[in-house]
Amino acid sequence: MVGDMAALDTIGRSLDEAFFMLWQTLWALILGFTLSGAVQAFVSRGQMQRLMGDHRPAALTRSTFLGIASSSCSYAASALARSLFVRGADFTAAMVFMVASTNLVIELGIVLWLLIGWQFAAAEFVGGAVMVGLLGILLPRVIAAPLADRLRARISDAADTSPQAHHGGPVESDLDASGALRTRLRQPSRWVASAGYTLADLSMLRREIVLGFVAAGFIAVAVPAHVWADVFLTGHGPWTVVENAVVGPFVAVISFVCSIGNVALAAALWKDGISFGGVIAFIFADLITIPLLAIYRTMYGGRVTLRLFGVFWAVMSTSGLVTELTFRALHGVPGRRPDVIASEHFAWDHTTVLNIIFLIGFAGLLLLHRSRDRFDGPQTYAHDPVCGMQVEKANPGAVTAIGSDTVYFCSRRCHDRFTADLARSPQ
Repeated sequence: MVGDMAALDTIGRSLDEAFFMLWQTLWALILGFTLSGAVQAFVSRGQMQRLMGDHRPAALTRSTFLGIASSSCSYAASALARSLFVRGADFTAAMVFMVASTNLVIELGIVLWLLIGWQFAAAEFVGGAVMVGLLGILLPRVIAAPLADRLRARISDAADTSPQAHHGGPVESDLDASGALRTRLRQPSRWVASAGYTLADLSMLRREIVLGFVAAGFIAVAVPAHVWADVFLTGHGPWTVVENAVVGPFVAVISFVCSIGNVALAAALWKDGISFGGVIAFIFADLITIPLLAIYRTMYGGRVTLRLFGVFWAVMSTSGLVTELTFRALHGVPGRRPDVIASEHFAWDHTTVLNIIFLIGFAGLLLLHRSRDRFDGPQTYAHDPVCGMQVEKANPGAVTAIGSDTVYFCSRRCHDRFTADLARSPQ
């Protein structure tokens, strides 16, 4: 009986911790996803592909900024990177784009800042720059041009089932052809699309976010510190820094949590003793979780997936290590770890005020989205029935026909899941 009560108390305190971590970062999540939705609605994807034809420094820099601009979840980012590669983008540039679109985005930096400090937000971008540079050096040597060309040729015929699959590049919609950003900003349909992208991305990532915060709550409350001492070295000087940076991605691989969800987990790991560089390496490693590795195997084959896994792990660990050494030299590593990640009570403070303001703004987005029929939204965009992501009909990841209806998907993964479920369902 006493054991049951203790277990219930631990569960309750873990869920409280998870909820208040979410409350502390709620306004930042809304802000980040709103900005991400706006960028997706107003930035032409056709321009992205045209600027990624090689892996020289200028092209990788462009790929990085375009990835940041197209902020998305790991699954959608992997599908878009593959689509860009098949349509002519350099393989390394496409992988840099994928890394940037998941790990160098504003919502990630804001949530890091709020949960564990500005140093981690700054380290995200410093480490990201290191990671991009290392990918530019290593990836063309591990997956050389002849292998990339053979890979493109092998998958290009089946790369997309979208109407534009056999053209030289993505077909831009009428909205994309509308001209300058100033013109696009005057189009009501773009604003409706922006609201749709924001809501769809939140819907798509709701499981990752909830799992990340719940797992972080349990790690922060229920996992004894000595467990992490067994996983991560402490008190061994330079070897601690190296080992933590190497092991950090392993925790990400087995956590199954990607995108914004692993920030809360990172905060819990930082509280319980992992090094500064280990935290950064863990955050970057959301692209090598087990589900993502399975997707890479489907998209590129086992040989290329193993090479990607090795390069990504090495680059993410090295970036975490270099970032820690840089911040130590600049005295930028926090000297204290938090006793708790979030206060487990409500207070009338800036967090509450900002949450109220942004929740009101979020209600406005919902209202705008509900009014989309007035602005021709449904004729231009569709929603992936599997993950809920908003898909531009002119640039889907895949499509399928059901009778006289066309169903649009963000990626081949969602298409395959949908058709498999359809085949199993009773006719």
